[in-house]
Amino acid sequence: MGEALLSLREVSMHFGGLKALDRISFDLWEGEILGLIGPNGAGKTTCFNTVSGVYRPTSGEIRFRGNRTDGLPPHRMAALGIGRTFQIVRPFPNLSALENVIVALGLPFYGGITSACRSWKRRQTREEAIEILSKVGLESLASQKAGLLPLGNLRRLELARALALKPRLLLLDESFSGLRHEEIAMQEELVRRTRDSGISILLIEHNMRVAMGLSDRLVVLDHGVKLTEGSPDTVRMDPEVIRAYLGKGGNPNVA
Repeated sequence: MGEALLSLREVSMHFGGLKALDRISFDLWEGEILGLIGPNGAGKTTCFNTVSGVYRPTSGEIRFRGNRTDGLPPHRMAALGIGRTFQIVRPFPNLSALENVIVALGLPFYGGITSACRSWKRRQTREEAIEILSKVGLESLASQKAGLLPLGNLRRLELARALALKPRLLLLDESFSGLRHEEIAMQEELVRRTRDSGISILLIEHNMRVAMGLSDRLVVLDHGVKLTEGSPDTVRMDPEVIRAYLGKGGNPNVA
C-alpha cells in the first residue's frame, strides 16, 4: 500500500496532570478524507495542534511524507505542505478578499506580511489569487472587505487562504460550523473538489451527517484516547462510539 502521507505513532500531549492525548496512532493516506470525531474535550483540536506544529507532543512520533515533523513550528509545517483552517475565522478584516489571498500567497516567499504586501501589484500574483477565489466561488466578491462578508463566505475565504499555501494536506477545523443547510451543501461540494484536485484532508466535524458523508474513514477520540477507526458504516454501529460520542438513544445520525 506504500507509505502514509501522515502518520501518528503513540502521540501523547500532557498539560500538567491532564492527558489531552494518550498514545494516539493513526495513518492518513494520499487522496483520503479522514474524519477526526469525538465529543467535546475528546482531544481533536489538540491533535490538530500537534500535527500543525502549534504543540510539541509530550511523547510519540509524527511523520509527514516520510519525514519526522513533531516539534517543528507552524511556519515550517506550512512550508512542508500542511495547510489549516480554524473554527473561528479571523481574516484581515480591512483587506479585501483578494488581498487576504495575496497575503497568503506571499508568505512562503517573503520575510513577513509587510514585505509580502509588496507583491500585491504583481499581475501574476493577483491572477493566481483570483483563480483561487474562483475555485471557492468568491471571485465576484474579490473586492469586498473581508470584515463585511457573512459567515458562509468567510469560511470559503478561510479555505482559499489555506489553498494559497499549495498544501498536500489540509486540516479543516469545524469548517461547517454555523452554516445554513444550503451553505453546508456548497461547502461539502467544495471539500470534495479540493480532495479531487489532489489535496488530502483531515477534518474535525461535529455534524455527524457531514462527517459520515464526507469521510472515507473516521478516527474516534474520547477523553484523549482513540476508541476506534474505520469506515463510516463501521463506526456508526460501534457500541463504544454510540455510548461515548453519540449517546442520543443510539442514533448515529444525530449530532
